[in-house]
Amino acid sequence: MSGSPEAVGARPSFVVEDQSEVIDFLAARLAPARRVDTHGAVVFLSGQRAYKLKRAVKFPYMDFSTADRRAAMCAAEIDINRQLAPEVYLGVAPVRRGRDGELVLGEPGEPSADAVDWLVVMRRFDEDGLLDRMATRGALTPELMTALGARIARFHDGLPAITTGFSGPDDYRHSVAADVRQMRDAGERLDPPTSEALAEAMPRALEPFVDLVARRQSAGAVRRCHGDLHLRNIVLLAGEPVPFDAIEFSDKIANIDVLYDLAFTLMDLSRQGLEALANRLLNEWLWRIADVPAAPHDEALVLLPLFLSRRAAIRAYVDSAAAAVSGADNAPARAYQRAALAFLQPAPPRLLAVGGLSGSGKTTLALKLAPEIGRTPGAVVVRSDVERKRLSGIGLNERMPAGSYTPDFSARVYAALQERAERILRAGQSVVLDAVFAREDERRAAEALAARVGVPFEGLWLDVPKDVAQARVAARKGDASDATPDVVERQFGYDLGDIGWKRRPAGS
Repeated sequence: MSGSPEAVGARPSFVVEDQSEVIDFLAARLAPARRVDTHGAVVFLSGQRAYKLKRAVKFPYMDFSTADRRAAMCAAEIDINRQLAPEVYLGVAPVRRGRDGELVLGEPGEPSADAVDWLVVMRRFDEDGLLDRMATRGALTPELMTALGARIARFHDGLPAITTGFSGPDDYRHSVAADVRQMRDAGERLDPPTSEALAEAMPRALEPFVDLVARRQSAGAVRRCHGDLHLRNIVLLAGEPVPFDAIEFSDKIANIDVLYDLAFTLMDLSRQGLEALANRLLNEWLWRIADVPAAPHDEALVLLPLFLSRRAAIRAYVDSAAAAVSGADNAPARAYQRAALAFLQPAPPRLLAVGGLSGSGKTTLALKLAPEIGRTPGAVVVRSDVERKRLSGIGLNERMPAGSYTPDFSARVYAALQERAERILRAGQSVVLDAVFAREDERRAAEALAARVGVPFEGLWLDVPKDVAQARVAARKGDASDATPDVVERQFGYDLGDIGWKRRPAGS
């Protein structure tokens, strides 16, 4: 491939070993339909498989300098990625010498004491299913974001906590300083005034919250995450979004706050004008991920502007460096840089409450309005149905046991709803409350919450005919709500009292 070190005959300083024999052998042996060269790997796409050879390179952040090191990193890549994409990652295969001295390609999992190099072997997939390509052609949907949020939350919940390493306050300070330095070093490839604005804004977005950073680390929110969770590293397989190509080579990059891991996907969606999908992804993830009580994920939303900004800034200087090598246009890099600054612009939070009997369309309306409220990627939807499942210790799609809907338990649900909403508002993110709010005191409590936190409030009440509500709840599948037509029948007998919120017909 033109432009690779082998093609031009030169060996850059970061290349520490000649792999040309192995690369030439693989090119002849695999007869690939396509070869992809990056600074860290050569990938051969051949038949139903993809074979990734790690380059013999050594960077400050990535060390593949010896065959033993490459073997270990291949095994690490399989281990971390099989947690997310077991259907993609087949194993590690050796390249060894046969008795005649010629190179031989082994099968995944085959042991080899005399291997000269190693390959990560993957099942090849249709690249049109990559989420960045789907985004370009407008094929991403809220349903895909639901599935993606659930998959990422399960992955994050299954990871062990890391209470030491690279995610303490000083690590954040050093990382932000490195972001600033690299943007400045890019010079005119990026926009220098924007670089200087970020040099002031990024530390300012961090310093008031360094105590929270420390609590997040000690509470268990830092884990060995994917680390590179942008849309190009997620693919649609059998109708399910599957993240792949997680970082295996750097603790600094991968040992991170779970919210920072998710922020890469949120940033990528938002920068492409897909704020509604970013909002849906954030909400689906928040509804499902297990909390860390000493430093809840919703409290950590105060760090989200910085997380989004850092993800965009990293893409800005990486893309600017790539453009410098290839001669490509710097416009995409500058767009990321402008996005990095925009993510840090203040947007005061608001509280919106959506009430109405079951089947009136509260959640549908809440999710429609949420992306338009407050800072990127919009408001968090705090649902009574989700809080009820959390308090009961069951999954969102599991049904509550009989006898769960008592007045005492409902009071606990509304109290939890209020507590969560207050944490989110104090973190600077807007909130949409989604609950029946059948009692006057429940509606007054929502209004009092806004007054206590000092944010604007709006209450909406959805009116719905009983037959429409009953038909809607009967048709629900895979939703956190357990309402049935019988529940709707009982609710229509409630004394709702004086409803002072703005009333609107369901579905309007």
